[in-house]
Amino acid sequence: MRGRRNAKVGAALAALLMIGGCDQQFSTTQKATGVGTVLGAGSGALIGSAVGHPVVGTLVGAGIGGAGGYAVGRGLQSNEDAQAQTQAQVSSQQREIESQRRQIQELQNNQNEE
Repeated sequence: MRGRRNAKVGAALAALLMIGGCDQQFSTTQKATGVGTVLGAGSGALIGSAVGHPVVGTLVGAGIGGAGGYAVGRGLQSNEDAQAQTQAQVSSQQREIESQRRQIQELQNNQNEE
């Protein structure tokens, strides 16, 4: 019994490491959903084992964990998207300011030449 539990914990940790190492392939929402599902399944299995229904506990835990992970991931993804949009706006405004500085400098140079 203890060997199975260690195997489940090891599998859950391996899954977490794999999900954590896949930054380029998955969005923040997808990663959070996967982590939530794995953690929920692990927690559900432990609770289910304590009450004599490990499979049911695993499935229920995975469902709840996945839903929670999705909600958290979606929120994080929205924040990342908003930050990217803000950064794009800031960059655009910085380019515009630099362009206007050059124009002012040209006008000042032309005025000094007259």
